[in-house]
Amino acid sequence: MSVVSRRGFVQSAVAGSLLMPGLLSELLAADSSDPLTPKKPHFPAKAKAVIFLFMSGGVSHVDSFDPKPKLTTDHGKQVTFDHPETKNRPGYEKLFLKKPDWKFAPRGKSGIQVSDLFPHVGKQIDDVALIRSMHTSHSNHYNATLGMHTGSFAFARPSIGAWTSYGLGTTNRNLPSFLVLAPQMPYAGTQVWASDFLPGAHQGTRVVPGAEPVANLRPRVASTTRQKLELDALQAFNESHQATRRDDPDLAARIKSFETAFGMQSEMPEALDLAKETDETLSLYGLKRGQTNGFGWQCLVARRLVERGVRFVELIHTGSSGNWDSHGNMSDHGRLAQQVDQPMAGLISDLKRVGLFDDVLVVWTTEFGRTPFNNTVQNPGREHHNWGFSSWLAGAGVKRGVVHGATDEHGIKAVEKPVHVHDFHATILHLMGLDHTKLTYRHAGRDYRLTDVHGSVVKELLL
Repeated sequence: MSVVSRRGFVQSAVAGSLLMPGLLSELLAADSSDPLTPKKPHFPAKAKAVIFLFMSGGVSHVDSFDPKPKLTTDHGKQVTFDHPETKNRPGYEKLFLKKPDWKFAPRGKSGIQVSDLFPHVGKQIDDVALIRSMHTSHSNHYNATLGMHTGSFAFARPSIGAWTSYGLGTTNRNLPSFLVLAPQMPYAGTQVWASDFLPGAHQGTRVVPGAEPVANLRPRVASTTRQKLELDALQAFNESHQATRRDDPDLAARIKSFETAFGMQSEMPEALDLAKETDETLSLYGLKRGQTNGFGWQCLVARRLVERGVRFVELIHTGSSGNWDSHGNMSDHGRLAQQVDQPMAGLISDLKRVGLFDDVLVVWTTEFGRTPFNNTVQNPGREHHNWGFSSWLAGAGVKRGVVHGATDEHGIKAVEKPVHVHDFHATILHLMGLDHTKLTYRHAGRDYRLTDVHGSVVKELLL
């Protein structure tokens, strides 16, 4: 075969697509070396899939899910803290408590207080387990975002979605086991969904809302039968080439990517097509017919993906014009909340409607909270705050209408039943039937895990 004809053959076979991670073709369906072969969990799982809602930038807990009447009462009171974001910072020699910008009210039968920032989620609060005592190990966006996704605050490590894929494999070979719906890059970039030292097949595949969510998804050959024959032939060449390079993970991942491309071309277009969804369903998410962007689109597509066997779907919200990093003006929170509030509530309602709520774990979080104080009372924004913030879980295996833990009377530090990011990860893995202390991978002479040498399952949140 000439160089020119071989190049043309390969281009035709992969249809111009190099998507990650890879899924095996039918030829390898029974191959025990397949990294995505379905695996038994360590123990019976409560959840079959995870939808991970990540609010990039740092949502203020004292303006959303953590009411602090004392913060309002003591508004303007001077305080002293050795805080990482204000220590030795010019202009921040004095700090003053700053009251919330939104009012709180009891919601649902449980009476859990949620602010006016999230009225739609407030209507679903009886189905939520709210954690008010989250804390994390870094106050920088990059490090905190990396930590929330990988358990590591300094070095690139596999993401929680990749660990879930590694631990459980997939039940649908035509779709990646780990998908990320992200209109824009978050802090820490692709490390948020990377597989790092895990096999490349477990890396997240990014879907970008819009007219073409996945590039080159449509086949470039007229016949899928012909494309399949070409891919089978290409697979034979690849296997022969790989046989002498068994220790090359990049090569294995690239080979899997060809297989992913073919599988996704057959099933992904239908999964992303909302045309058959009813007007009633679209309205739950605040969507207009034909709309292909916005957080409502991300949430509805996430439901369709878990219906089709995708293990882990992450939805990243960065906002249509800026993220939740409201240093300059907390009014940004109001605009951003309007983009996500109804879609998130709609997702919970829709999962219940289609009978998936008991099988899917919905996770809502951000990388850290925002300071209940600032350098002046007139300062309209809030700074980064890793000492205390809020997250919540809903769905499979999770108690409903409960609050876990608390920050102090001003919302400054997690003081009652604190939950670190490592504990958060351990709990999510537990609900997927995975013991975080046993989910390990040998790399560079040692065993690694998502929670490093830390973490405890928060059993009070579990049914």
